[in-house]
Amino acid sequence: MAGGKVNNSPKILVFSTEKISDPAIDMAGLLKLHYPPTVYTIPVPCSSAIKPRWIMHALEQGFDGVFIAADGTDCPYGESCTTKTGEIVRETMEQLKEKGMDPARLKMAAICSVCSEPFVKHVKSFAEYLGKEKEVNAVE
Repeated sequence: MAGGKVNNSPKILVFSTEKISDPAIDMAGLLKLHYPPTVYTIPVPCSSAIKPRWIMHALEQGFDGVFIAADGTDCPYGESCTTKTGEIVRETMEQLKEKGMDPARLKMAAICSVCSEPFVKHVKSFAEYLGKEKEVNAVE
């Protein structure tokens, strides 16, 4: 484990929702579905409660990407969750552009409580993209 890294996989912070996406992520582990060991989750009650400054802080502190496992239309806290979460993502992407950072370092997808396989697929493809970006930036 060189330099404290588990491997060369990009570090991804996942904001998961306690009642909807978190059970799917837990089930992915129980089903032994593999995704990079450098994926870290933080549960939140609702994806619309995530603050752009949290995302920016994670990226500024060394995470290669942030994935929001959103409630989608299943949110138990309100019908406007999808709209609000989309606005948070849009606002954060603007901040990333202003700081000269790649807005694609932030990804969001609706993950239902039984969507373990889609979660793993999203995280793997995101990690693959981020890994290619790291390689390109290392060459420059």
